[in-house]
Amino acid sequence: MTVSVQQLRAFVATLDAGSFTAAAAALGVGQSAVSHAVAGLEREVGGPVVRRGAVAAATPLGDRLLAHARSVLASVEALEAVVRPATARGTVRLAAVPTVCQGLLPRLRELWAVTLPDVDVQVYEGDDDEMPEWLEAGTVDAAVLVDPSPVPEGGVVVARDEMAAVIRRDHPLAELPALTLNDLHEDGLVAGGGGCEYQIQKLHELDGRPFRYAHRVREMSTMFGMIQRGEGVSIVPTLGRGMLPPDLVMIPMDRRLERTLVLSGPSSRAWHPLARALVDAV
Repeated sequence: MTVSVQQLRAFVATLDAGSFTAAAAALGVGQSAVSHAVAGLEREVGGPVVRRGAVAAATPLGDRLLAHARSVLASVEALEAVVRPATARGTVRLAAVPTVCQGLLPRLRELWAVTLPDVDVQVYEGDDDEMPEWLEAGTVDAAVLVDPSPVPEGGVVVARDEMAAVIRRDHPLAELPALTLNDLHEDGLVAGGGGCEYQIQKLHELDGRPFRYAHRVREMSTMFGMIQRGEGVSIVPTLGRGMLPPDLVMIPMDRRLERTLVLSGPSSRAWHPLARALVDAV
């Protein structure tokens, strides 16, 4: 099997852009070049990897290849950056959880805009457990990892924050200086919003009680909506304070739990030079 870098680039670009035409524009080549590259890849791997239609999508075989293709391209880009003149210019992909995207990245992006004006930082938002997976698979070049143990070599701590309760502003508990898990369970705990479930579990462990919840959601917007309607309360990192609707309030937890945020490149392959530039600038 002889698979070329151009074939992998065309394959990944087509799925990311949603069409051969958009992929061609992103790569700066003609549409026929992208179509021929993808067709060549399909001949090499023995089956279709892109489902043609209004929106291009991966076939089952394409799904199995995609993570490997991204990893190969990330390594190739790192190699190319080494042999090119060392200038901080280009695009770097950065992953972070929602609270970091809202509460920390705006400040970091302001810093990078000044120190690395020719670097375009593309943000990928995901959950805690997706950060290391995307980083090692080559989906992103750098990530803000939550509580990594140990801290990856070359990584840098960019922030620490604590877990806090979120309740309605008119809730009777809103007048208390701090809340306990018992306080929250009386109203029904909404867990999981924005990838914070691990920290909520840890609070239960520290309290010596089993982890339980009334509702489990994925999106913070869903969680905030449930709290606004009086369907429960929750626990989120204090970096998420700026995301709160005006009728919700954040109250410290009686048992403190700190979260450490580390900006890092991958552990299993060479760092993209622009990922190193982001860390060095911080």
